Amino acid sequence: MTTHQTGVIAFQGELGAYSHEACRQARPGMKVMPCATFEEVIEAVRRGDADLAMLPVENSTYGRVADIHRLLPESGLHIHDELFVRVRIALMSMPGRKLEEIKLVRAHLVLLPQSARFLREHQIVGHAAADSAGAAADLARTQTPGEGVLASDLAAEIYGLEVLAHDIEDHAHNTTRFLVMGREPDLKRRGHGRMMTTFVFQVRNIPAALYKAMGGFATNGVNMTKLESYMVDGNFTATQFYADIEGHPDDTNVRLALDELRYFTTHMNLLGVYPADPGRNH
Repeated sequence: MTTHQTGVIAFQGELGAYSHEACRQARPGMKVMPCATFEEVIEAVRRGDADLAMLPVENSTYGRVADIHRLLPESGLHIHDELFVRVRIALMSMPGRKLEEIKLVRAHLVLLPQSARFLREHQIVGHAAADSAGAAADLARTQTPGEGVLASDLAAEIYGLEVLAHDIEDHAHNTTRFLVMGREPDLKRRGHGRMMTTFVFQVRNIPAALYKAMGGFATNGVNMTKLESYMVDGNFTATQFYADIEGHPDDTNVRLALDELRYFTTHMNLLGVYPADPGRNH
């Protein structure tokens, strides 16, 4: 999925972060706007400073991205596309350094265990950093001898570092799913392949409400690829559900399933209708 588009797309992190890589892959014609937090990304789009937001929602190794499901329904934004990005980890350092000189690397905490085998084989100690791309920027500034960074190839390109080893992650399947979101919904578009529909809902306070709400998807042959629950405002009695299904709301079976769902819910909020990324097939 690649759409050439002008304008600005916002992401969380420093230039060279994996979210920046996702922006370049999905919207190569757009300028990027790095933001410190997910909330700042969403606000930049709501204010009109950015046209789109690139937000990670889940990782194949670490599961759901913290807080993102809480933020999405309240954001007022709508999903335009999804994107699956392989997390490829590169070890980089100052130009001219050799791999055997590197004794310590800095990286975001989640990257270190993903590269544990490589680091152990080369007797390199890993130190956690707040941000991998930020660690690359710091190394480019300090030029500390014997030190490297684990980050994306894009980070090395941006900060003038030299990649000493590519694809050092222990498992080649590690993938992050991103959502491209904008201010306006786009519910009528049809992709060449499968369509996805994402929504959140709360069930009515009646016995077996969730079971009954889900029944409509089974009886109408709608494939639900994700169903997650989380508390609303820290309240144990208020549970909201986030769901991804295959299909378009205009499809007869999807329309019937959603009609049945509404009967058993206190509210339902459609977050987006968008083409399924080819990465779903892998």
